[in-house]
Amino acid sequence: MTTSVTADKKRTRLRLPSFGTQVLIGLVLGVVLGLVARSMGADGVDAGTGEVDPNWLTETLSTVGGTFVTLLRAVVPPLVFLAIVASIANLRDVAGAARLAWRTLMWFAITALIAVVIGIVLGLVLQPGDHTSVTSEAAAAPSSTGSWLDFLTGLVPANVLGLEGSASDDGSVGLSFNVLQILVVSIAVGIATLKVGEAAEPFLAFVRSALAVVQKVLWWIILLAPIATVGLLGNAVASYGWDALGSLGMFTVAIYAGLAIVIAGVYPALLRLNGLSVRQFFSGAWPAISLAFVSRSSIGTMPVTESVTERNLGVPRAYASFAVPLGATTKMDGCASIYPAISAIFVAQFFGLDLSITDYVLIAFVSVIGSAATAGVTGATVMLTLTLSTLGLPLEGVGLLLAIDPILDMGRTAVNVTGQALVPTIVAKREGILDQSTYDAPRGREAWREDADTDARDVTPAAA
Repeated sequence: MTTSVTADKKRTRLRLPSFGTQVLIGLVLGVVLGLVARSMGADGVDAGTGEVDPNWLTETLSTVGGTFVTLLRAVVPPLVFLAIVASIANLRDVAGAARLAWRTLMWFAITALIAVVIGIVLGLVLQPGDHTSVTSEAAAAPSSTGSWLDFLTGLVPANVLGLEGSASDDGSVGLSFNVLQILVVSIAVGIATLKVGEAAEPFLAFVRSALAVVQKVLWWIILLAPIATVGLLGNAVASYGWDALGSLGMFTVAIYAGLAIVIAGVYPALLRLNGLSVRQFFSGAWPAISLAFVSRSSIGTMPVTESVTERNLGVPRAYASFAVPLGATTKMDGCASIYPAISAIFVAQFFGLDLSITDYVLIAFVSVIGSAATAGVTGATVMLTLTLSTLGLPLEGVGLLLAIDPILDMGRTAVNVTGQALVPTIVAKREGILDQSTYDAPRGREAWREDADTDARDVTPAAA
C-alpha cells in the first residue's frame, strides 16, 4: 500500500508543468490581469495627498508582487555573506584559484565592453533623444545619485552586516542593506578563514550549515515565483500601460534592441567560439533568466543562477559558488552597459548637447569599471547618474526616463543574469574544468531544484 501511494504521488508530481512553463503561464496571466485592472480605472483621488487610489485588482497585484520581492530581499544579506565566505573557503582546494578569479574578471570586462559599444552605436543610429514626445516638464533630478566618491566610500562597511537605517516621517525606522559592503565584509572574512587554517574549521562548518538552511528557505520562496509573476507583471501593466511607452517609443526600442543583440547575438557567438552549444546553454539557464525577468533582481535570482550554472551547465561547484555571487553584484551588461550608454546619448540629444569622442570613451570606461557601483543601490538609476555626472550632462534628464524604468528593468535584469551564468561557463570551458557531459545532457524538468548535495567536482585547471 505504501509503495502504491508513493508511486501515485510521483505520478501526480510529474503531471505538473515545469517551473519555466509555470512562469510563462504567470507572464500571460499577468499581462491579461494587468490590462483588465487598467481598464477598470482608479477608485478615486485622495483628497489629502492628491494621489490616485488604485482599484482593488491593481492593489492586489501590487501586494502579491511586492510581497515576493520583500521576501527575496529579506534573505539576501545572509545569503550573500554565507555563500561568498563558503565559496572562498572552497577555493583553497582549487589549483590556480587566483587565475580563475582574474580570468573571470577579464571576461566580465570583455562582455561589458562589447555591450556598451552596442549601446553607443544604437544610440547614434536610432537617435532616441530626437524622436520622443516627452516634454521638458518631465525632467527632474533623481532622489539618489551615483558618484565615484559614493562608490569608493560605499566600499567601507558601516557595520559588519552592511545594514543601513533610515527614519521615516511617521517616526518608524527602516533597515536596508548595502550589497557592496556585504561583499567586502564577506570577502575579508573568507580570506581570514583561509589564513587562520585549522582553527577556522568549526566556523566554516557553521557557515556551510547555515548556508544550507538559508538556501532551503529561499527555495520555498522561489516556488512562489509563478504566482509572483502574475502580480509583478500585472502591476507593471496596470500602473504604466502603453502610454508612457508611446512617448518614449524609440528609446524603448533602442534599449530592447541592444538587449536582444547581446542576448541573441553576442552571447551565442561567444558560446560557439568556445565550442559550446547555444541551445544547451539557454535551455539550462532558462529558469534563472525567466525568474530574473519577472523579479527584476540579480541578487534575488542568484541562488537559481548558481544552481543552473552548476547542475545544468556543468560548472564546478567550488568555482560557480564564487563566480556567480561576484557576478550578481558586479556583472550587469543590461543595467551598467547598454542602458546608461543609450540613456546618456538620449539625454545629450534631448538637451541639444554634442558628445565628443572622449565622451564616448568615458561612457565605455564607466560601464566597464564602475558597474560595481550598482551593487550598493537597487536599480540602474545610480549607474545612469554616475555616467551623466562623469560626462557633465544634466542629471534632470533622469526624470525623463523614470516612467518606463520598471518595464525596461525586466529586460535589463534578464540580460544581467544571462551574462552571470555565461562567463563562469566560458571560463570553466577554457580552463578545462567544465563537466561537458552535464552541459550536453538532456534537461530534466526540475534538475536545477534538486536539494540533494553533490560532491564538488575536480576543479584543477588544465595546463594553459
